[in-house]
Amino acid sequence: MKQAADAIVIGGGASGMMAAIVAARNGTSVRILERMQRVGKKLLATGNGRCNLSNQRVSIEDYHGTSPKFAAQVLHQFDCVQTMKFFEELGIAWRIEDHGRVFPLSDQASSVLDVLRFELDRLGVPVECETIIQKVVRDDDGLSCLSSEGLAFKAHKVIVATGGKSAPNLGSNGGGFRIAQALGHHIVEPHPALVPVTLDCPALKHINGVKVIADAQALVDGVPQGREVGEVLFTEYGVSGSPILALSRIISESLLKGSESSIQLDLFPEMSFDELLSFLRNRFSVASEKSVSFSFVGLVHKRLISLILKEAEIQNAECSCSKIGESDISRIAKALKGLKFRCSGTLSWMYSQVTAGGVDVREVDRRTLESKVVPGVYFAGEVLDVDGNSGGYNLQWAWSSGYVAGFHASHSL
Repeated sequence: MKQAADAIVIGGGASGMMAAIVAARNGTSVRILERMQRVGKKLLATGNGRCNLSNQRVSIEDYHGTSPKFAAQVLHQFDCVQTMKFFEELGIAWRIEDHGRVFPLSDQASSVLDVLRFELDRLGVPVECETIIQKVVRDDDGLSCLSSEGLAFKAHKVIVATGGKSAPNLGSNGGGFRIAQALGHHIVEPHPALVPVTLDCPALKHINGVKVIADAQALVDGVPQGREVGEVLFTEYGVSGSPILALSRIISESLLKGSESSIQLDLFPEMSFDELLSFLRNRFSVASEKSVSFSFVGLVHKRLISLILKEAEIQNAECSCSKIGESDISRIAKALKGLKFRCSGTLSWMYSQVTAGGVDVREVDRRTLESKVVPGVYFAGEVLDVDGNSGGYNLQWAWSSGYVAGFHASHSL
């Protein structure tokens, strides 16, 4: 048995480090138990290594889950302004980029991790790495965290901040879900979010590497469920890029439910359908001696031409533009405004930035993040059924939930 602490934080990621710092600042003796060789490995990968700390435009509409409004009180208790003040005091200067995203001036996620680790050291918070906790049990003396090596870490309060299942190579392997289930909690089935989407499309090898600026729409059973605009990248397995990552939660969830899903791309979002029709009529008229196929050179990526004409059911792509009829032009315009691909799935957890699903928040106090099932146990971060959009929203949830769990756990001792 290890020496008892007032509070134990299981998981040394963003939310876990925040929880430990807040609790320690309130005079609580805290210990972090981390399964990896060091804390904060996933933090180093955020924002493509730059660490998208937060977003100045955070609202509850940026969060998802079976009860997305659950996050509101947590985010209110420790918002973006308080978060940036916290990091300023630790030495992080920052700037605001497009869409309200906040980054450290250093452009290094490592600098964020460095100041957090420095603060943990300053506060005397011990960190036990390569420690895998399998179960938390209540006994006469409080709570015990039982490790895979048979060690028992005693505490009065336990904060579960283990992350979800995304990027398991960086520490999140679903262990927190197993801990929560053993305590009697229900888990909303996890699925990947902010992840590339795989497509059922024979032409993928031909268009691998092609990039387009498009209005991307996610369809579930033929019904539009979300849309995003930006650069879409075709790959050998499907599609990626910021719009696809933003829509991937919808795709992932629909497949989990057994629904059919597809991605539809508008390659000319700046034009209405009628404007595109007029544009195409004029283009074909000017290029009357060219083949239909060649007339698209300079208009769309060359490797997309055959795919678009096939979608438009143009039987002879080598016929001259002078022979193109109005119905042909209409079908081409529809293909350019609605190039549709059937989704077959997403890439694995290894390529997922965020976990959707997790500990059912109906079993957690929305003000304190304390378990309603086992008093004294708190949850923070991605282990809960709360996930945010891309752009700093998930790290803000980590900071906010870590703060709330650490604050209330330390004040209830």
